[in-house]
Amino acid sequence: MGAEARPARPAVRAAARVGRRGLTRRERRAAAVAYAFLTPALVLLGVFTFYPVLFGTALALFDYDVISPPRFVGLAHFRAMAEDRYFWIALGNSVKFLLVVPVLQGLSIALAVTVNKPVRGIRWFRAAYYLPVVTSMVAVGLMWRWLLEQDGVVNWLLLSIGALARPVAWLGDPDLALYAVMFVTLWKGLGFYMVIYLVGLQAISPEVEEAAVVDGATRWQVFRRVTLPLLRPSILLASTISAMAALKVFEEVYVMTGGGPMFRTYTMFYYIFDRGFQQLDMGYAAALAVVLAGAILALSAVNFRIFREGGWTYH
Repeated sequence: MGAEARPARPAVRAAARVGRRGLTRRERRAAAVAYAFLTPALVLLGVFTFYPVLFGTALALFDYDVISPPRFVGLAHFRAMAEDRYFWIALGNSVKFLLVVPVLQGLSIALAVTVNKPVRGIRWFRAAYYLPVVTSMVAVGLMWRWLLEQDGVVNWLLLSIGALARPVAWLGDPDLALYAVMFVTLWKGLGFYMVIYLVGLQAISPEVEEAAVVDGATRWQVFRRVTLPLLRPSILLASTISAMAALKVFEEVYVMTGGGPMFRTYTMFYYIFDRGFQQLDMGYAAALAVVLAGAILALSAVNFRIFREGGWTYH
C-alpha cells in the first residue's frame, strides 16, 4: 500500500483556485496598467532595435547602394570577405583592441579598491575619475589629438623630464597609433568600470574579510581568495561590456586618426561605416555588421563561460 499523500498546502490550494477561475478584476487591472507603462518602451525597442537588427541581417543577403533597387545575392558578400584585404586588416585591428579589456579591468579593480575607503574627500576623488565618462567622446578625441601632436603637450612634458630624446608622432607612427587610441579609450572608460567594481565591493560584507584576517590570511590572500571570487558578477558584467565596446570602437578612431596611418587603426566598426556610408555599399556593410555581431556574441558567450559561478577558480 502506497504512502498516504500529504494534504496540499494553503498557498498551493489558493494558487490552484486562482488557476481555475483565472485572474481577479484587480489583478487584471494591475496587469493592464503594467502593460500600458511597458508599451511605449516596447514600441521604441521594436522600432529602433529589433527592426533594424532584422532589416540589417536581411540586407546582408542583398546588393544595395541606396540608389538602385536591392538585388538578391545570397551569401556572396560573406564569400567575398575571405579575399577582402581590408576586412582582415580591420578584423586584426579590432582583435588587437581587445588588449584594452584586461588592462582596463585590472586598473578599474585597483582603483575601486583604492576609493572604497572612508577617507575625507573621497567622493571628490571618485567624481574626478568619473568625469571623463560623462564627457563627449568627440570632445575627448579632439582634446587628446591635440595633446598627442608631435609638438603637443605630451611630447613637451616627456621631453622636459628626459623621458624622450626627441618628439614622437603618437598618432602618425603606424606602430604607435593604435596603442595611442587604446590609451584614450582606457582613460575615458576607467571611471565607468570603477563604479561597477565599487558597487560590487560595497556589497561584500566586511565580516567576511575580517573573518579571513582573523584566520591568519594576509591582505593579499584576502583579496585573492575572498574579494575577487565575490566580485565575480561584477567582473562578468564589466568584462562583457568592455569587450563589446572594444570590438565596436569607432568615435576615437574617426576623430583622432580617421583609420590611418596606413590602415593601422582601421577597425571593424570603422570599416562598416566606410563601406556603408562613404562607399554606399550597404549590403556588404550589413554583412560586415552581421560578422561583427557574431563575434561579439561568441566573445560574450566565452565571458559567461569563464566568469559564471564555478567557471573560474582562484589559486
